[in-house]
Amino acid sequence: MVQYPKKSNVWPLQAVLIAPFVIQLLAAVGLVGYLSFKNGEKAVSELADQVIESTSNEVRQHLTAYLSTPHKVSQLNADAIRLNVLNLNDLPQVQRYFWHQMQTYDLTYISLILPTGEVRAAYRPDGKIATLDTVKPFINDQVKNATTYLTDKQGNPRKILAETAWDVLKDSIYTEPVKAKKAIWSRINTYYDPALPPSISAAAGRPLYDANQKLIGVLNTEIHLQTLSNFLSQLKTDQQGEIFVMERSGLLVANSVKDAPFKLVDEEIQRFPASQSPNPLIRAIAAQTKQQFPVLSAIKQPQKIIVKLQGDRHHVSITPWQDEYGLDWLVVSSISENNFMAQIHANTRTTIVLCIGAGIIATIVGIFTSRRIAQPIFRLNQASQALAAGDLDQMVQPTHVQELNILGESFNEMAGQLKAAFIELEDSNVELEHHVAERTTKLKDALAELQHTQLQMIQAEKMSSLGQLVAGIAHEVNNPINFVKGNLIFIQEHAGQLMELVELYQTHYEQPVEAIQSQVSAIDLEFIQTDMPKLIHSMTVGTDRIQGIVQSLRNFSRMDESALQRANVHDGLDSTLLILQHRLKAQPDRVEIEVVKHFSDLPLIDCYAGQLNQVFMNLLANAIDALEDRLRQQTPAEQAANPPQITIQTEHLSPDSLVIKIADNGCGIPRDIQQRIFEPFFTTKPIGKGTGIGMSISYQIVVERHQGKLGCHSERGQGTEFSIQIPVTIQPVVVDQTA
Repeated sequence: MVQYPKKSNVWPLQAVLIAPFVIQLLAAVGLVGYLSFKNGEKAVSELADQVIESTSNEVRQHLTAYLSTPHKVSQLNADAIRLNVLNLNDLPQVQRYFWHQMQTYDLTYISLILPTGEVRAAYRPDGKIATLDTVKPFINDQVKNATTYLTDKQGNPRKILAETAWDVLKDSIYTEPVKAKKAIWSRINTYYDPALPPSISAAAGRPLYDANQKLIGVLNTEIHLQTLSNFLSQLKTDQQGEIFVMERSGLLVANSVKDAPFKLVDEEIQRFPASQSPNPLIRAIAAQTKQQFPVLSAIKQPQKIIVKLQGDRHHVSITPWQDEYGLDWLVVSSISENNFMAQIHANTRTTIVLCIGAGIIATIVGIFTSRRIAQPIFRLNQASQALAAGDLDQMVQPTHVQELNILGESFNEMAGQLKAAFIELEDSNVELEHHVAERTTKLKDALAELQHTQLQMIQAEKMSSLGQLVAGIAHEVNNPINFVKGNLIFIQEHAGQLMELVELYQTHYEQPVEAIQSQVSAIDLEFIQTDMPKLIHSMTVGTDRIQGIVQSLRNFSRMDESALQRANVHDGLDSTLLILQHRLKAQPDRVEIEVVKHFSDLPLIDCYAGQLNQVFMNLLANAIDALEDRLRQQTPAEQAANPPQITIQTEHLSPDSLVIKIADNGCGIPRDIQQRIFEPFFTTKPIGKGTGIGMSISYQIVVERHQGKLGCHSERGQGTEFSIQIPVTIQPVVVDQTA
């Protein structure tokens, strides 16, 4: 090892490298600023949560107080009727009583609906002027049975304002309380009159029964929900936040924005879901709530979420609110962090300025430090690069830094050892390359075998699952249809005997009694005698058709015939076409796919029937996919000019082999893709639609399992034809158990 001469003027590295102190300075300032920012954020978050929690509590208290009034009024009216304070025989007096109640309470509609369809009500459509509604029993839509009167100061009708037709017995304000048999809230109603502002209201309905539990009528009290929106607007103190109430279905009930929670389309009121509100913050809150709670009815406890909108964070509280009469709403309050973060952002800017100042000082010191150590390190770097380039005769000269001298001595020693090791490495390199090449060959063989095994496992699992499903369905359908068809024979026999008996009665009793003549005329006996055999024949034909379908499913599944067997190729093709029939039929956006069959007289062949059916399924399904791709690119006129078609042709080539050809007039397969269609896991279909194993498995089934050939011929724009050539007789594949 090379020894450096001792020098008295060498300096310790700690005296030169003052940069760590500069870094500590920057880290300390940055950490203090970061912790200050985080603590401020935490304080803001806690304060925001307290504010929105207070707002939510105030909204819930207001809802409880405001929405209890309609049911209290309905209860007062029910008690007045039971105590005969209100006489139902004097309906005008009842109506005036409702009118005077309207002057006391902030209500929209107070009514009594009788089971006859008669209604007496007081109405304040605009929240200011109270009117009287008198409804007579409904006749039809052409007869105006509902009349609205303008009143004098005592509540007496003075002038007719409007007349309409109203079937109140079908209205939800009557049907829902009667069905519930108790006081409930009916569904939220919408009202539109060109002379008045559009509105939505909630109706508190209470059915009234006598001592014998007979329905006397339904008391109904309604309130405008716009009043809730006005309250929320006044309650909102954060101009960047919003407050709204929605049903569990997501429909808005009230909100704090200036826009109403509904819109008018063709003189019809349509309520907004919160996710479609004109207000972007309400839409964002609804979207975030739907993401975290896909089912709103699952929110049982108050929830808090954070919503980001246009760079601002909003704290949101979602609080359930229910009452005993069936209302189940969600109260949503939000507040913006920007209201609290101004001072925190100012502190952050101060911290950034301090960090920049500390960084400038650290940079000046760093420049001085780097000059002291850069040159020795640069020389060491040059020696290292030369050493890496192959020049092993490198020596590092001493410096004034003690630690760098020690590093230089270590480098020189390393260079000497590396030179000796390099010679040894060259000798072992040849042997290593030989081992790598041998190992690579083995890995390639193992990979090919693994892919082959994986395809076989996937195919076995698919065929097992498909076979079990189809066979199970066929078995479950076969038993009841056999029972139905067996009983149809007896039904036909019994029906024939009954018809003969009726004919005998008609022959020997030409003048039956009047009751029999009336019944014969009522049931149209002559038609029954003519139609009964036709009906039984139609049922027989239907059961035969179902039995044919079941047999086709069983032929396709072949769960009990997994070994080599004698089978009819045409049966497998017909069964596969039957299963794919739903894809061949005409669709709203395309015409029907025609199947043309040219079947020759083929002998029974030795095959694995279930696996061969899977090949037919893959080829026919791909043909249908290709035709659907072509049809999606064509207009109806182009589809009619060149209708989609699949041609299936079978031919007995020789005594020992036959061929099945499946062709379509789709878009065809490009030449560069034709060379790869039988590769495992290769597919041109989108992710999720194709796995890339269907054609590879089909190739293995035909070539390896059936000792045949599977070929493809296609021209771009002319269609594709697959040919399956298999021998009539094959030898079973023997698996080597010793491998």
